[in-house]
Amino acid sequence: MDILANLIGGFASALSPENLLFCFIGVTVGTFVGVLPGIGSMIGISILLPMTFYLSPEAALVMLAGIYYGGEYGGSISSILINLPGSASSAVTSIEGYQMTRQGRAPVALFITAIASFLGGTIGIVLLTAFSPILADLSLRFGPADYFSIMVLGLLASTTMTQGAVLKSCASVVLGVMFGTIGTDINTGVQRFTFGTMELFDGISIIIIAMGVFGIAEILATVMSGDHMSVKANVRLRDMLPTRDDRRRSAMPILRGGLLGSLLGALPATGPTIASFLAYTLEKRVSRRPEAFGTGIIEGVTAPEAANSAAAQTAFVPTLTLGIPGSATMALILGALLIHGIPAGPRLITDHGDMFWALVASFWIGNVLLLVLNIPLVGIWIRFLSIPYRLLYPGIICLICVGVYSVKLTSLDILIVLGIGLLGYAMRLVNISGAPLLMGFILGPMLEENMRRALLMSRGDLTTFVTEPISATVLGATALLMLWSGVRAFRQRRV
Repeated sequence: MDILANLIGGFASALSPENLLFCFIGVTVGTFVGVLPGIGSMIGISILLPMTFYLSPEAALVMLAGIYYGGEYGGSISSILINLPGSASSAVTSIEGYQMTRQGRAPVALFITAIASFLGGTIGIVLLTAFSPILADLSLRFGPADYFSIMVLGLLASTTMTQGAVLKSCASVVLGVMFGTIGTDINTGVQRFTFGTMELFDGISIIIIAMGVFGIAEILATVMSGDHMSVKANVRLRDMLPTRDDRRRSAMPILRGGLLGSLLGALPATGPTIASFLAYTLEKRVSRRPEAFGTGIIEGVTAPEAANSAAAQTAFVPTLTLGIPGSATMALILGALLIHGIPAGPRLITDHGDMFWALVASFWIGNVLLLVLNIPLVGIWIRFLSIPYRLLYPGIICLICVGVYSVKLTSLDILIVLGIGLLGYAMRLVNISGAPLLMGFILGPMLEENMRRALLMSRGDLTTFVTEPISATVLGATALLMLWSGVRAFRQRRV
């Protein structure tokens, strides 16, 4: 009853003209910066952060939160249409979404993405509303050994994300991990594989990897093959509606993706990107036709989109209740709170309950606004595909260069993204997917960091990974996954 009363009070505040206006501004800006390759919600928040100096704490937080989860949705649009992830969390959506576009089903893919994001976000909000203290306590229970085990499971799962030989997927993962080692070792301060280049001291940005492996490589592949898509200029509502079979096959993936994303979003070391990759892998594992993945199967779109939307909502749990931002974007939002003199931590809900529940209520409102805003825009997004390729692709490359340059303001990043793009194209020629590479790049540094931290805390005792209950459970699940994969491969060979 207390939660219901608090939520009603939160809606009363969130529906005020000021908060409603800035919620709309947030989700609108978030959608459009998410669509732009390499820009993303972090840069959108950075640009509008000075504006929050003149707003109330509630309005500022509502707007910045809207940019964050609006950007997570917007990134899927360019992933589906042109195989160019607007954000890292939407990279996995391009595996199936772009294939649907090539089959002439882009309107359906965009429509079902909007629905999946809304429902996934709703699941995340419900769990955030009802179980914030429990989720915060769960976050505190995870130690370095537990995070290490989760990363091991994620790396193993990523090798089965795409079609093709497992060894090729493993090679892609290893390559991603190698790219992740470039930069400064956070434990010793030693420069690794930087060749004395100051611009590489902070490592390679994930934007560069995603834009190169997916964006530049896709442009090169399409130009070389001459396989240009034809689209309908006018899209009617019935063109966007999924079939009965689509709806049936999307229901459980949305539920599973929403629940998985809600859990992973509440953990400081994970977030929407890992949630979307693992949701895709889970769907491929539980599917009765895993061989269809990679051909434009709708479960591969709905599950990751539901997961990253749910994770974007519950990512506020560690940030607000523990003061632990799980990403650079959440760190900016935490900074906005500090600007207004509001310290994040366990007492935030008690001391600033009105603001917290107004934010939670704004999540509901923002998700509805995203749904209302983006379904009518499906036809406009589709029209971009009718632009002649001789004009579309140079424009995309310019956007990629601007987005990459804006991260660290160095021209070396532009050269690196072009080099990564050539590598991604070469990988395509030998049938190696870029998705495991991106997963390895994300998880590799986190795997190393948590392994070294766990060993420091245990004084070098390797048994810490199997004596910690959560870590042992996750490693047990990893072992079962490996065993099941081996048995399945053996049976397929015998057949």
